[in-house]
Amino acid sequence: MNRLLLLLAALMLIVSCGKKSNFTLSGKIEGGAGKTLYLSQLHLTSLSPVDSVKLDQSGSFRLKGKVSEPTFFLLGNADRNFVTLLVDSAENPVITGSWKNFASDYQVRGSDNCDKIRDLTLRFNAVLSKVDSLKALYGKHQNDPLHATDLTRWNGEFNKLVSDYTAYLNGFVKANPFSMASVYALYQKWGENDYVATDFQAMKTAASALFAVHPNNEHVKALYTNTLKILQEQKNANLSKLMDQKAVNSPNIKLPDVYGVEKDLWSLHGKCVLLQFWSAKDKSSRIMNEMLTELYARFKPKGFEIFMVSIDDNKDLWKAAIAEDKLTWINVGDMKGSVTALINYNIQAIPANYLLDREGKIVGKNLQGPALTNAVAKTLSN
Repeated sequence: MNRLLLLLAALMLIVSCGKKSNFTLSGKIEGGAGKTLYLSQLHLTSLSPVDSVKLDQSGSFRLKGKVSEPTFFLLGNADRNFVTLLVDSAENPVITGSWKNFASDYQVRGSDNCDKIRDLTLRFNAVLSKVDSLKALYGKHQNDPLHATDLTRWNGEFNKLVSDYTAYLNGFVKANPFSMASVYALYQKWGENDYVATDFQAMKTAASALFAVHPNNEHVKALYTNTLKILQEQKNANLSKLMDQKAVNSPNIKLPDVYGVEKDLWSLHGKCVLLQFWSAKDKSSRIMNEMLTELYARFKPKGFEIFMVSIDDNKDLWKAAIAEDKLTWINVGDMKGSVTALINYNIQAIPANYLLDREGKIVGKNLQGPALTNAVAKTLSN
């Protein structure tokens, strides 16, 4: 019930078209009674203070902030014992841990983003610790013939550690190209300019996808620019052209329609698709439906489709609005706010839309009126 109330609160913020949404960080830090916890936003080259709080006698705390998209923060004490968090407006993370070893001994509930960052951090720190130990052993005994067998073994262990973690990180980016956690993953380094992730195709796909969904995010813009630079520096000329190749950069959506049949956005590849977010309770959404009905009738025969995602929580109202507005295209929603789809597409207000070309690439955002009609016509003609 608490989870449902949190989701409904997030949806109300979206319907009211707020630019930024409040979030709350809460939790309990053992051994931290009376001490101060600081929350700062993590920028590319700096930190900006957001809030601070003195832990009560039980070590409990509550901090507040505002975000309009997934945002990186540092939470910790003045001794630089901190953790990295990735907070979105639809999440209210609960952090628990110990004051003494906060950076390595903490847990997160209520935030898939923060949980991903925690896993990436702790995995990498564990690997780095083992790698550093092996380097120290090898350096100490590399000229000692009595340790020839050990040197071979240590070298093999080192290479396996590096290879296994590199494979894990490449796999993470491939599996999460639309998550801001992939930005964090792609900037993990063994050393100066020695990035862990080596799969340039996965890097290109993630950079392109994230830039389409979060074009104004400073970390995403930096990743996109850096990816272009890396690809252009490759000796293989084909790699330097990867960013210009057409590729799917629209997150998939799988949700049930009014009959409970799951519909898949990516199944529409080959068609020009308008991905439209709406609510049966939102007057602006209902007004736009009139224009969309005309647009659909005009362009459907030419390969145009509408994939409409409802953020509603009342199925009867949703079905009634579809009937009243005579909506004949695909209409989906989980009646819990379709929160995952909202997060993936960074939807902060409705109605909102993305126009996808026949290959699933985002070619337009929040188009209305003549601009939408012209964009659909142009996309269908390409």
